[in-house]
Amino acid sequence: MSVVQRLGAGWLLDHLSFINQCGYETHGSLAHPPHAALDTCAPSVGRLCAASACATTCTSRDDPPPGDALEPEGKRGKTRYVFREEFFDVLKPHIVAAAPERLCQGGSEGNPMDTSGSGMEQREGAQGDTGDLDASARKKRKRKCAFNQGEVDALEYHTKIRELIWEGTLHLVQEGLKSGFLHCTTTKLHCSKNVVPGPMGCGLAELCEMAKQFPAINDSDHEAVRAIDDKTFILEQDLHSCVIENNSSCAKMIVLMGQKYLVPPKSNFLLSDISCLQPLLNCKKKYDVIVMDPPWENKSVKRSNRYGYLSSWQIKQIPVSSLAAPNCLVVTWVTNRQKHLRFVKDELYPHWSVKTLAEWHWVKITRSGEFVFPLDSSHKKPYEVLVLGRVQGRVEEALRKSEEVLPIPDHKLIVSVPCSLHSHKPPLTEVLAEFVKPGAECLELFARNLQPGWTSWGNEVLKFQHIDYFTVMQDEN
Repeated sequence: MSVVQRLGAGWLLDHLSFINQCGYETHGSLAHPPHAALDTCAPSVGRLCAASACATTCTSRDDPPPGDALEPEGKRGKTRYVFREEFFDVLKPHIVAAAPERLCQGGSEGNPMDTSGSGMEQREGAQGDTGDLDASARKKRKRKCAFNQGEVDALEYHTKIRELIWEGTLHLVQEGLKSGFLHCTTTKLHCSKNVVPGPMGCGLAELCEMAKQFPAINDSDHEAVRAIDDKTFILEQDLHSCVIENNSSCAKMIVLMGQKYLVPPKSNFLLSDISCLQPLLNCKKKYDVIVMDPPWENKSVKRSNRYGYLSSWQIKQIPVSSLAAPNCLVVTWVTNRQKHLRFVKDELYPHWSVKTLAEWHWVKITRSGEFVFPLDSSHKKPYEVLVLGRVQGRVEEALRKSEEVLPIPDHKLIVSVPCSLHSHKPPLTEVLAEFVKPGAECLELFARNLQPGWTSWGNEVLKFQHIDYFTVMQDEN
């Protein structure tokens, strides 16, 4: 269960627990890839095509490479993997708030919306115990000009929702402290940075680009879904041209460009970019829930070159109308730019015949129950926005469907300790369960990880399934 506490204000989630309850247990030789699948370098498309068994379920028909001992034939061991706990060791705020703005202090006093030198900027620059901000950094952040229109819009929005965020989070944190899930302490906490190298070899997004150079496949002659099993090899060409399915009750390990990825049970995925969505449409499946986290265009992304981004026009081209079942619940993650929020509500959802119903907020806290950033920080906010809506269909059908599920409430909070890995969003499975029919078909667009019971698509859909993010919990023979 990911829900630790459920109150009128929203939910307190345990993201780590959800991941580890997904069933990451492999059986037998699935934990060990064949020799043919361990080519760790593919600098060209020609080399990629030659290594046609790079993406495959793991078998033992070849001799093992050094360092990869295989299970003896007939031996069916079990290996259980758990997500590395240190990725959720957010022990202290990134910037320590002034005492009146700390949740554990129990109140918010003064004028937190003051943007003068004695208000927001001083609070954001408060060093507390972190020692991370010095006088020169604070001086650099001082404004030399008036707020631009985007900043004015953001401040107005924050003013409207601030009390909701504060009060709701305070109540959920208090319940988390009572239950022992959170631990409020005045002891100075030391959080070491646990950096794990990312997957070696070719990146997933780059691999999607290379896959476009494969020969075209006739959709009528190609299966829409390919199941992973113990004996079937899955070629790169198949990986990008059809949905891959793990329909078993245990996790499976696949190898892609020499890198190992864990696929949870009862999950489907398509590894491709936005130009190659046809394999998803070929399944002819309609989804009752569609969640998406688009790579929004912003200055930070452009500067860091961390990942590609899409324009508003490109996002509108996603064929949601072809993927959505009647009365489908559509949930979109939005950054704290009012431009993007207005685009989703005023342009994107109407374009898809989706009616906006609610705005929720994901609030990020530390394990001691503090906001990861001061609530009134002018630099970064400790929350993100989710916009929820439903696909509009025939009136009689909508009325019939509405009797089966609860109406979507507005202004709910999802409070959790965030993963330190960039863009690893909290799970929405249990949170959305009461607002969709039992056995609902769920789809995540722009996904970076997999979930049981969901179909996931994206050009980095396996990113957080890489085995380096997991550790072996036990090995049972």
